[in-house]
Amino acid sequence: MPGTTPGGRAGTALAVGLTIAIVDLTLITAYIHLTLGGTLFTLNALGYAALAAAIVVTALPNPFLRRFAWLPRVGLAGYAAATIVGYLVIGPYFTLGWVAKAIEVAIIALVAVDLARIYGSPTELVRSALRSLRPGPMAAA
Repeated sequence: MPGTTPGGRAGTALAVGLTIAIVDLTLITAYIHLTLGGTLFTLNALGYAALAAAIVVTALPNPFLRRFAWLPRVGLAGYAAATIVGYLVIGPYFTLGWVAKAIEVAIIALVAVDLARIYGSPTELVRSALRSLRPGPMAAA
């Protein structure tokens, strides 16, 4: 069932480990962008920080919040991909920039693993997302 963690303790450990890794890498790339200065980098850093916070909030043991766990994960993967594309188009190309891009690729990969763990398939992810948007207490069922 989507939103549940199979495998007992091992599944819970995997879920916690993935969440911690995703949040840590997201905050690291946020910090890198924040240290670069300028409005664009600062806004990028704030976006990453907000998405990290949203992932933490939707990982809390609250059924209402958990039903939306897909949203910050999909958003983070898209945000990281857009940041990578922006860097490749605009530059400037320097070592720390490539380090940040490697971190962002890792974020995308970990988010993909986490989404596969939670939902099993892209089809079930879409179904769960659509169910979560229905009003009422049975939306997550």
